[in-house]
Formats: sequence, structure tokens, C-alpha cells
Amino acid sequence: MSVSRRGFLEKGAGLAAGGTLGALGGSLSGAETAEESLSKTVYHVHPIGKVHNRKGEPVRLEVLDKYIPALDGLQYCSQVVVLWWFHKNDTPEKRSILKVHPRGNQSNPLTGVFATHSPVRPNLIAITTCKVLSVDGGIVTIDKIDAFDGTPILDLKSAGHRKPESGVK
Repeated sequence: MSVSRRGFLEKGAGLAAGGTLGALGGSLSGAETAEESLSKTVYHVHPIGKVHNRKGEPVRLEVLDKYIPALDGLQYCSQVVVLWWFHKNDTPEKRSILKVHPRGNQSNPLTGVFATHSPVRPNLIAITTCKVLSVDGGIVTIDKIDAFDGTPILDLKSAGHRKPESGVK
């Protein structure tokens, strides 16, 4: 079933915390539009770990103890997608910036942040695909990441190919 953006918002659809599409709770007041209602929806995310990215040391993703079981099998993946939080840009002023000069170059035309890799944006979610070098306990060693030391990790997702010894077909 296809729904236009306007139809999507008019029906009050939204993403539930588990990532499934569902109706937003509550009803719309007479003066409130579906878009206004959607913009008030809040999702709670919790870091699953943090980045260790110090000059001269291997880049490591430290996963909190309670999430270590979720790493089982990641050692067989060639890559991992790391979703992380631009925590150093988390201010109302920076979240309100919607256009930037790409790469910080003033000679580039102002461009919407959704069309750039800018760290200033309404939601500070960043994504980097990294090569998995090793997984040992709660530590995932990767080749590189464009995140600062101490950056909160929101999620990890397998990427690339699985090594044959994984047993996954």
C-alpha cells in the first residue's frame, strides 16, 4: 500500500520505539496538525557502548556488559555499520542549522544538511561502515571511524560478507 507524505502525516502514522510502523498515540487537537503532533513525538535511545579512538592505538568499540551477548557472530562479519551520536554538537543552536556549506568550504553553495555529511543536523545520528578486525569479549576492534574518543555508540549492524566458518547460509 502506498501512502503519500501528506497522507502518512494525516493518518498520524509514526515509527514505534521498536522500529515498526504504527499509529501515534493520542488524538489530534482541533488546531494541531498531524505534522505538529509527529514533531512532538520523542524516542528514547540508550548508548550500547563507546568509541575508543586515540592516536597511535587501534580503534576499539567498547560494548556495555549487558549487550555483550549481542556481539555473538559479529566476528564472522567482514564489516560493521556503527550508528553513533554526534555528542559534541548536541545544542539547540546546532540542531536548528538546516543548511551548511559542504566540507566547511564557504565557496560551496549552502546545501541542506540531509544532502551532506555535516555533523550539525536536527537529529545527531551518525553512521560509519567499518572493517571488523577482531571481536574479543565486549571489544570490537575496527580499522577506523570518524568519531571522537568517548563517542556514544547507539547500535551496531552487520555488513559486508560473512566468513564461511559462520555457518550462516
